[in-house]
Amino acid sequence: MHPVPFDEAETYEPEAGWRRVAMAGSDQFSFEWFEKPPGHSSPTHDHENEQVCLVVGGELTVYTEDDEVTLGRFDSVWLDSWEAHRVENSGDDVAVGIDVFAPGRSFDFWTDRE
Repeated sequence: MHPVPFDEAETYEPEAGWRRVAMAGSDQFSFEWFEKPPGHSSPTHDHENEQVCLVVGGELTVYTEDDEVTLGRFDSVWLDSWEAHRVENSGDDVAVGIDVFAPGRSFDFWTDRE
């Protein structure tokens, strides 16, 4: 067993107000809790990991090259590996969610970007 207390978990802020917290996981899968301020969008990006995004609070719109979907509380979306996408807080409140990645990844994905 490998517990990860939330208050002691590794935290990363790619940009002001956009916070990510590494939860329990492994090389096979990883969980990241996140919060995004209203109007914030991640850059369009892709990665080797399949991704499931679950909205816990607020509203997120996920854009791909071919589609877009707006998610409310407890809605989720699956993104295939290498599927280019961006995630925007399209609501008026801070959006909170959980991302699951398979295989697992670390914050190096963001910190090692050019």
